[in-house]
Amino acid sequence: MDTTSITQSIVEAVQAMSLLELAGALTGVAGVWLAARQSVLTWPVSLVSVAIYVVIFYDVRLYADMGLNAFYVITSFYGWYIWLYGGKGHTERKVGHVGRQQLAILIVLGTAFTLGLGYFLENYTNADLSYTDSATTAISLIGYWMMAKKYIENWIVWLVVDVVYVGVYTYKELYITSVLYFIFLILCVVGYIDWKKSLTERERKQVIMK
Repeated sequence: MDTTSITQSIVEAVQAMSLLELAGALTGVAGVWLAARQSVLTWPVSLVSVAIYVVIFYDVRLYADMGLNAFYVITSFYGWYIWLYGGKGHTERKVGHVGRQQLAILIVLGTAFTLGLGYFLENYTNADLSYTDSATTAISLIGYWMMAKKYIENWIVWLVVDVVYVGVYTYKELYITSVLYFIFLILCVVGYIDWKKSLTERERKQVIMK
């Protein structure tokens, strides 16, 4: 496909874009930006976005992504609670690191989830990009859990999966959503820098107190 055809396709997609997808994109960006700033408001704002994307992904037959966002709707309440009361003495949770043992378990579970769901979608549904969809879903679940726990490594996980999502959504002609995930890539860097600064400052204070 030449440049003119690609440009024309993008223009047509934007013109045909639903207000639903636009709303999902805008609230999605707002939610990630709030997470980068460590604002607990990220959870209610993100709830709106993921609920919208349950509908969008069903329409384009990305069932694993649809299920992922349905899961987000439920478990966003968990992240909301943890950020508010998950610290010592039920105080606000601080930024930390994921443990090596936890990471190893997450990798094993993520791999098993990808293979199992990918096989099911490939053989028993009309899903498109079954294994890619399943892999990004598994990695997103890991990133989501890390974010709920305020582990700084969540930004690295999101950075990796968002690169793949940009390609997948461009392929599915969800151009607005593809642009959304490109913006997420930038916000991942912003979030990592902000959380790293917060973590370094807290660790320095702990050393001084000792």
